[in-house]
Amino acid sequence: MPKKRPQHDEIDDQPVVPSKSQLKREMHALQQLGETLIAMTPAERSRFPLSDDLLRAIDETARIRSHEGRRRHMQYVGKLMRKEDLDAIRAQFDAIENERELRDHAFHRLEKWRDRLIKEGDAAVDLFLDDYPAADRQTLRQLVRNAQREREQSKPPTSARKLFKHLREAAAL
Repeated sequence: MPKKRPQHDEIDDQPVVPSKSQLKREMHALQQLGETLIAMTPAERSRFPLSDDLLRAIDETARIRSHEGRRRHMQYVGKLMRKEDLDAIRAQFDAIENERELRDHAFHRLEKWRDRLIKEGDAAVDLFLDDYPAADRQTLRQLVRNAQREREQSKPPTSARKLFKHLREAAAL
């Protein structure tokens, strides 16, 4: 019996049915997406629009110990992922990534503030307090002096860490 030929698109004569290799690549991508979801904590996972079947399969993964059983289970998770709203899941991943980038930028700004405070002292403290009036001036000045003293004596940066923690609290991060 001859093989059935795939239907062709009338406009550009391309096969409508994706190739077997393309289907395998898509399945592997869905399995990878499932593994990423499995690696998350339940709190992180709750932000995603996932079906009850997929959530049960994700929870079931923790019980599977054998390598072959886990491989088969991941194929099952990939199969369940085909039924999910992938656009919404990817949009949530993008939102999480954007939040992470914003948080990283905020941390870098605070690191620059910490270094500037240690380098410039009280002049920088006044500038910092202009931007973040919720910070405690006395504690900030004390931490800056201690961090400067540590740096001069080549000691471990204990006060610099405390200073960064205080800056983080003042910036509400």
